[in-house]
Amino acid sequence: MAFIRSIMSGGLALAVLVVTARADDLNDYPTTARVDYVFACMKANQETRRALEQCSCSIDIIASIVPYERYVTAETFLSLAQIPGERGAQFRGNEGSKSAVNDLRRAQAEAEVRCF
Repeated sequence: MAFIRSIMSGGLALAVLVVTARADDLNDYPTTARVDYVFACMKANQETRRALEQCSCSIDIIASIVPYERYVTAETFLSLAQIPGERGAQFRGNEGSKSAVNDLRRAQAEAEVRCF
């Protein structure tokens, strides 16, 4: 009986480690980044309790698909692309920017389907 308990507790410890490692992988977005996203999303979606839930769901889905570093890259390119004229054009036409922004857009589309 002690042997079975030992195996079960060892298995439980392993399961906890696996779940914790998985949670760490999915939670690489800092709280401030998540909150910024939710605030902006709520502004665009009537600032209701339902919008809060949907927007929170949305950033969770995005975080599960796009690593935080890639998210920051895409957001930076989107921001810089707003610069008018030739200066902004270098960020709009760049292959790296297109790839990062496309990754983010795909994740946002998935979040839209699953959360809204």
